Amino acid sequence: MSELTETDSPQYQPGQLKEIVHSILKEAAESGASAAEAGISIESGLNVTVRMGEVETVEHNRDKGMGVTVYFGKRKGTSSTTDFSPKALEDTVRAACSIARYTAEDEFSGLADARLMATDIPDLDLCHPWKLSMDEAVDMATRCEAAARELDARIINSEGATLSSHQAYRAYANSHGFCGGYASTSHSLSCAVIGQDADGQGGMQRDYWYDVSRDRSQLDSAESIGQTAARRTLRRLNGRRIRTMQTPVIFAADIANGFWGHFISAIRGSSLYRQSSFLLDHLGKQVFSDNIHIQEQPHLKGAMGSAPFDSEGVATRQRLLVEDGILQGYVLDSYSARKLGMTSTGNAGGVHNLLIRPGEHDLEGLLKEMDTGLLLTEVMGQGVNIVTGDYSRGATGFWVEAGEIQYPVEEITVAGNLKELFMSVAAVGNDVETRSNIRTGSVLVDGMTVAGE
Repeated sequence: MSELTETDSPQYQPGQLKEIVHSILKEAAESGASAAEAGISIESGLNVTVRMGEVETVEHNRDKGMGVTVYFGKRKGTSSTTDFSPKALEDTVRAACSIARYTAEDEFSGLADARLMATDIPDLDLCHPWKLSMDEAVDMATRCEAAARELDARIINSEGATLSSHQAYRAYANSHGFCGGYASTSHSLSCAVIGQDADGQGGMQRDYWYDVSRDRSQLDSAESIGQTAARRTLRRLNGRRIRTMQTPVIFAADIANGFWGHFISAIRGSSLYRQSSFLLDHLGKQVFSDNIHIQEQPHLKGAMGSAPFDSEGVATRQRLLVEDGILQGYVLDSYSARKLGMTSTGNAGGVHNLLIRPGEHDLEGLLKEMDTGLLLTEVMGQGVNIVTGDYSRGATGFWVEAGEIQYPVEEITVAGNLKELFMSVAAVGNDVETRSNIRTGSVLVDGMTVAGE
């Protein structure tokens, strides 16, 4: 596994960071703590934004932080600092201990179970440093925006193109004897532009495109990203409203991860023990149609959501969350697991590479299968209630007839209940989106309420 080099991190090496967390645990024990855990991270990066051919912002960042949690029996205290001097670290530990001495006992608090700690830290190919100069970053962002603006005369303005490159190292240790760390990188390029019809009567529309990868060599070209942003903007011109109706809907792959994200929120341990989920007590029950299979794969090489262990040191592992539409497991950290009388699933900090098994059709095939309905390309607003499952969000997209896109649609609302929507997922496309922690193709839902005219 690649790690931070002296050039990338002139002040701290991975070995030094592990020494720091060990010293924190030692200080906590000497202060009377029965158990402790500490996490430490350093990050550096470059962000460059170019707008209308001119450099708008250049940002260099170098951040570091340390957090410590101590336990006095079942009493817990937490403190953090960005100062790594010995005196500051000592004061931070003492602050956490002081807090713990005055907090109420919580029978479910404590470190994750020792038997769940990761004993093998696999190389997941997460770190690919990019020796990027500011001039190179400006050139790449400039080419990206220029490709978008030059594609068509109807592209009249730009919100700019932004290139980002970040590298981090994180280490975690606890008094079970676990100590692990790994380096990671993230590189991205995005562009957003504004278009207007040639006659100026069709109103203005905005859209964007981006790519992100651990390895800069796997990023799409600057020109390709810019041109895609422009085409996506142009296809939205002359949007119409449609009448209120019940109709099939396809969530395009690049927004479908949000649809599955609501499912994860509903099976998260914190929602379950608070009894604030519409999927409460659904383990082993049908929650999707029987064509849906969902798997967590935390050890995919180079993937954005990969991790060898969670934020409590628990080993991550491949597992089935949904098989044949039946819920097989929850998403638990150690605290929520204890509250529910279960075992941590290695999800402190979230899920790691959720894979929704694709079907046989790409987006074009899903459109033909839907025949008539709505293709959603953007949803907005916060109208999702995980307690009841009620779903209502503003949306834009395209009206489809005979399996073909007819015209853009705007100023509409799509609504339904997630429990019913999950059961009505008819198909998942094989146009799998790989840029996020949730890997999914486009999703065809048999019916939603569309509020328009």
